[in-house]
Amino acid sequence: MVYKTFAKECLEYHEAQSEFDTNGKTGTLVTKGCATQEELSMAYSPGVAYPCQEIKKDQAKAYDYTNKGNLVAVISNGSAVLGLGDIGPLASKPVMEGKAVLFKKFANIDAVDIEIDSNKIEDIIDIVSKISVSFGGINLEDIKAPECFAIEEKLKEICSDVPVFHDDQHGTAVITTAALINVLKMTGKRAEEVKVIIIGAGAAGIASGNMYRNLGVKNIIMFDSKGAIHQDRTDLNIYKASFATGQDISLEEAIKGSDMVLGLSKGNIITKKMVESMADTPIIFACANPTPEIMPEEALSVRTDLIIGTGRSDYPNQVNNVLGFPHIFRGALDVRATHITENMKLAAANALAELAREDVPNEVRTIHNRDDMEFGRAYVIPSPFDKRVFIYVSSAVAQAAVDDNVAQIDSFYKKRYIEHLKDLVTKF
Repeated sequence: MVYKTFAKECLEYHEAQSEFDTNGKTGTLVTKGCATQEELSMAYSPGVAYPCQEIKKDQAKAYDYTNKGNLVAVISNGSAVLGLGDIGPLASKPVMEGKAVLFKKFANIDAVDIEIDSNKIEDIIDIVSKISVSFGGINLEDIKAPECFAIEEKLKEICSDVPVFHDDQHGTAVITTAALINVLKMTGKRAEEVKVIIIGAGAAGIASGNMYRNLGVKNIIMFDSKGAIHQDRTDLNIYKASFATGQDISLEEAIKGSDMVLGLSKGNIITKKMVESMADTPIIFACANPTPEIMPEEALSVRTDLIIGTGRSDYPNQVNNVLGFPHIFRGALDVRATHITENMKLAAANALAELAREDVPNEVRTIHNRDDMEFGRAYVIPSPFDKRVFIYVSSAVAQAAVDDNVAQIDSFYKKRYIEHLKDLVTKF
């Protein structure tokens, strides 16, 4: 018997199943009938002129007569694809298609991938700002730092009526913040008292540090490939410089007595000795893929009080961005939010933390083949297969948008919206 390699299976998965069939992972779903002469005349000429005229009179009518309110653009230039680096726009397309699949499967959001053949900040800003009118939201993806920060900041300013969200930054931040919230509850530690080490000063590292600060964390030491981010360095961009401390110390020294380590760098750089030196009930998120900064079994061999998660699906406490971005956009789109605010991201983190403390449905335990899925060291982040994530996060984000006055709807009733989400989640 000839066994296929995983790589071969993946390539076949992306290919057409027969000649002239569709390749790739996405396509177009027609939502209205077009089977009769009458329906054809309404779908296109002459009937389509009527919604065009209504939108010309009132731009907000685009949400009533087009797919704008449920359409997200997934935009990349392929300059920082996870695990692959700068592979260019066309090679990044399978990843962006995959992102569109996750939007649809986890939040019933239509998404289209757009790859931009440029590494110039000005080009990306110009192109995205000019096409943003077609979409209800913009998801930036796999654009390298520090350019990604400037691009997102400027697009938020220009696209003032469409939420712009760079998931590489904020996804990891939201999910690990949720875990930190739960660890603080478990241990009785206070955010302003904990010591956090971040290994990796790219998009996710900077955004995570900023979100921990919003939670109340004051003591953060960040490392990049050249070492600790400290005030005597002259090679820091403005985003790294905001985390500069007076301490030029080694990673081993920094980790000593720390309460949390977030790894966003490369495999096998955290040692058992480092783990042993951490504070009581420490938390490690070793997110390098496919090899984490330290393997969970290795870390747990020296600390029984350790809480550890990775980016991998074969270990507990997976830091998986699918817990965040589909549901954050769902809530934002449904209230026609103009921005995704810091409060909306924190609301998402709190919702994830709350759900992890709830009883886990049997069907989720079955999917993971785990009987130990209950709130504790091996379960501080909910499973992406728990459909309640959709309800908890989407509703929390929508409410936060209303509270922050960035929603563009006349009224919002959270209980009614939750009932809508409960009904919707059974249909996709």
